[in-house]
Order: sequence, then C-alpha cells, then structure tokens
Amino acid sequence: MTIGSASEGWASNVSHALVEQFEVRFTDWKPATGNPPKAERMRYPITPDGRYFVVRGRLWRMSDPSLPEDRRQQLVNELMDARRAVRDANRADDAAALKTARAAVDKAKVALGERGPIWWEPRDEDDAKDWNRFLAKNSPYADWFASLDDTSG
Repeated sequence: MTIGSASEGWASNVSHALVEQFEVRFTDWKPATGNPPKAERMRYPITPDGRYFVVRGRLWRMSDPSLPEDRRQQLVNELMDARRAVRDANRADDAAALKTARAAVDKAKVALGERGPIWWEPRDEDDAKDWNRFLAKNSPYADWFASLDDTSG
C-alpha cells in the first residue's frame, strides 16, 4: 500500500479500514443524559445493564449516568489534572506529591462513581457485588462476553 499525503485522504481511509476490522458490537443501552458514555465513544463493549465496559477482557465500572453533564465534566477535568499530577510526581521522584496526587485521582473516581459505593440500586444481595476489575469470563457477564466473539462474524 502506498501512503500519500493527508490531503489525499489516506488517513481517513486507513482509520476507516481499522475501525471496520476491529469493530465491536454493542448493546442498545444509552444513558439518560443523551450523551454516550466515554466507553461507547471509544468503542468498548458495554455490559447489557450499562454498569461496566470491557477492555482486554476486564470489567471496568462506568461513571454514574445520573450525574449532570456539567458536574461529570468538572469531575473528569479534576481526574485528568490529578493524573497529570501523578505523572509529574513520578518524574520528579517526589513521594509526598505522588501520595497526594493518587489520593486526588481516587477522590475524582469515587465522585464519578467509578470506585467506591455502587451507583445502581441493587435488585438483591447478589446484585450489590461490584465486579470492577474482574475478568468478564469469571463474572456473571461471562455468557454475554462469550457471545461477543460468537456474533463478531
């Protein structure tokens, strides 16, 4: 394949081909806010109940969809600032700053609903378990996750 200039449209053709090649099928779940969650925009599969997205077979808890968009964005900005502070503290080899920055990351993630108490109303005792960071194949989502491979063509 000959790579031309971006003005010749090669970049959009290559990215379109990659998207087609690695496209993942999704559930029909949509948040109440009308804005798609980050995981959906990033093309990761979302569990049918909308609680988790899957990256490399691992479940990661979604942000609380009941957060108002302006509050969610404020918390995301705080999270990104805290992550940059972690990076900077690591580069500076500053243990005290690293501890503070990691605490700020955790605080933002808890406020977003990605850590800490679950944000959904559990139907029963089993539904109250948080499967964050578990492998999908070792969770109640195992059958759903296995079906993604079956339907990918």
